[in-house]
Amino acid sequence: MPALVSILIPAYNAERWLGETIESAMAQSWRNKEIIVVDDGSSDSTLRVAKSFDSSLVKVISQPNAGAAGARNRALAEARGDYIQWLDADDLLAPDKLELQLAGGAAPEILLSSAFGCFYYRPEKARFHASSLWQDSEPVQWFLRKYDDDVYMAPSTWLVSRLLTEKAGLWDERLTLNDDGEYFARVVAACKKVRFVPEAKSYYRQVNTSSISKTINHQTLRSLFTSYTLCIGYLLALEESERTRAAAVHLLQNNLIYFYSEEKELLEEINSLAQGLGGTLSAPCLGWKHRLIRKLFGWRAAKNSSFALPQFKRNIQAVCERMQRQRVGVGNPN
Repeated sequence: MPALVSILIPAYNAERWLGETIESAMAQSWRNKEIIVVDDGSSDSTLRVAKSFDSSLVKVISQPNAGAAGARNRALAEARGDYIQWLDADDLLAPDKLELQLAGGAAPEILLSSAFGCFYYRPEKARFHASSLWQDSEPVQWFLRKYDDDVYMAPSTWLVSRLLTEKAGLWDERLTLNDDGEYFARVVAACKKVRFVPEAKSYYRQVNTSSISKTINHQTLRSLFTSYTLCIGYLLALEESERTRAAAVHLLQNNLIYFYSEEKELLEEINSLAQGLGGTLSAPCLGWKHRLIRKLFGWRAAKNSSFALPQFKRNIQAVCERMQRQRVGVGNPN
């Protein structure tokens, strides 16, 4: 019997994208699968959209709002699969994603990853930019590349065996920011090897009308620092050496701008952690435009502008892509 794959989709106020996401899960060429959608107390029509797919293949669960980690834990509690495919409610899987990953000699102790492309409205326009994580890696090497190069993997890239899922444990419901980074760090730490399958693909949707600066406050920054502290601990548990401590300091330095400079208490804790690792942190580097803003208006304004400008550019590109999609739809009613 082929391995059963559980595709788990937590959803909160995702009515706009959820149908397309579920369809991409249903379209998987790997036949032995189940799809579990957890509506996490949405206030829009997310549950109605999910219910329209309710069937022997798609199981829909509704619960009061518990946050992303809580919704994922609920989905995991219902899953029967030998492998777990996490899928955010606005992301997509290529039809052969699971089949390609499982065809490469999958084993319970091997963590499978894939390529991913970023897109706005049209997945065929997705941009695939390889990073140093797009290769086979031993767990320690994977952490070193991620922390030194400041790169990431979208949650949908992973295919996690039941063995590794049980070793990693549940999602940490204390975390509201970087909960996925912390969870998959645990999964990587539990595996024997990360196997990258370049032919397999997933699609990471970047449509977001709000700047990241609007989601950052003391509580979410505390979550972010807690997640980084945990992730550093997972790496040092695998290997405590000069190179792993240096990589941990790089992780803190690369993300220091989120805390700078108004979070005095958190900055003291971050600097203390870096010193304990044998390193020191310096003020975040800013481009000349943001340095000018800092000089005129202070660090908060400079930091917010550094977050807002890339998001503004993404939003403009998204609007252009949506308009192009609408023109195509008008010109081709079929």
